[in-house]
Amino acid sequence: MAKIICIETSTTNCSVAIYNKNTLLSIKEDNDKGYSHAESLHVFIDEIIEEAKLKISDLEAIAVSKGPGSYTGLRIGVSTAKGLCYSLGIPLIGINTLDNLAQQQEAQNGYIIPMLDARRMEVYTTVLDQNHQIVTPTEAKILDEQSFNNYLDNKDCYFLGNGVSKFKDLIDSKNAHFNEEAIPSAKELGKLAYRKFLNEDFEDVAYFEPYYLKDFHTTPPKKK
Repeated sequence: MAKIICIETSTTNCSVAIYNKNTLLSIKEDNDKGYSHAESLHVFIDEIIEEAKLKISDLEAIAVSKGPGSYTGLRIGVSTAKGLCYSLGIPLIGINTLDNLAQQQEAQNGYIIPMLDARRMEVYTTVLDQNHQIVTPTEAKILDEQSFNNYLDNKDCYFLGNGVSKFKDLIDSKNAHFNEEAIPSAKELGKLAYRKFLNEDFEDVAYFEPYYLKDFHTTPPKKK
């Protein structure tokens, strides 16, 4: 058996699921634009454990979306996951947020390109093939009219995520397909986490940190 709590807080969506191997037992999520993570995350965890008719001691691993994404959301999700692993003495599994998001898209013959907003005309992105295998590594990319032309010239490209709205007006290609409503969810984390669980691909709980990709920037308050 492999009962795994999956936590996804890298965007506005506070999402928690519990899996037994590849089977989804329960999920709770709230895409509150005001970021409800701090208030909702622990409540959701308690609720899905109860709905699955389990005890917290039944859990065998915690999986968390490690980034890139929102600094605040990632900190909350990762700290919660680490705290559970410490207290229960179970392994921690980290999943790249873009890999998780890409699971929502199928491609018969083309590329899957998840995008998350990263300020101004920049996105966090990666390119995967139709088998969800990585073609280019995760990067923070400034978008322009030439972005992804080497992929768009050859095959269909499926862009998804909250960064898509920045890109879709820059290009005009019959090979481009857009899904700007897609958001990372714990629903897709389970199968990725179970694969890592079987391979014992675990994180070091003591030293694991979110994958921010970029340094944190703040805007100084305006002088009165």
